[in-house]
Amino acid sequence: MTVPSAPGSIEVDFIAPRHLAGSGDPAWITVPLHRAAGWSHGHDPLMPRVILSSPGQKALLRLEPASDSQWWNVHHAADAGRPAWYANFGARTPVETIAGFIDALTHPHCVPAEPDPYAPLLAAGWLPARDHGGLTSPDGFAHFEGGGDDTWTATTTVGEDPENRLWQARFSDTAPRSLIAGFTRALADPAPLARDLLRLSPAAWDRAQVTFQSVPAGTLASALERRIQQLTAPASPRPVTGPRPPKAPPPPRR
Repeated sequence: MTVPSAPGSIEVDFIAPRHLAGSGDPAWITVPLHRAAGWSHGHDPLMPRVILSSPGQKALLRLEPASDSQWWNVHHAADAGRPAWYANFGARTPVETIAGFIDALTHPHCVPAEPDPYAPLLAAGWLPARDHGGLTSPDGFAHFEGGGDDTWTATTTVGEDPENRLWQARFSDTAPRSLIAGFTRALADPAPLARDLLRLSPAAWDRAQVTFQSVPAGTLASALERRIQQLTAPASPRPVTGPRPPKAPPPPRR
């Protein structure tokens, strides 16, 4: 993702739209959950998985790489008159969008209050789908729909063949709408995401826009720490979304 540029800076690839950018670093979610929200984790070095539980043991996050299932799973027990709920995310779901959901759960003061999951997408120019319910992104590759079969789903696919599905996120109908809105707000954000271009899905290679910018070397290294600081600061603004993208990017390259 990075190659030497000017002294003290590195060249960073930025991918847009973000639903085509790929997964990113799981630490963007797991480290703040532990350090900023107090979620505890076990110690299972022989298994390629991460399990985190909330301080009150009401919520559980499981990250378990498996090619035939959703990698990220969040379960919340029934609480205060609300039934139990779940959310899960495919392997290539951008971690920044998952963080939008998680941050709305653990640090609601850091994100705008929004009860309607559709509102951020409509504001970003998503349009009603032609052949089914829900909304479709301007490029036609991402789709969001809720309530049809007791689930809300966000799906990114680059063709009709099921193998061309990049990722899918699913939320139970009992999941708080404000948390789903946190996800759609992050999904609708037009800011591109810093990614390793070589890890971009082949299906997205000719469809994503790739720009680059030389940024200070410390920007990437400190992004996660700044995110944690903002989450733990009183009355903090919205969490950072990573390295600042170029304000006026050069023409896209493939």
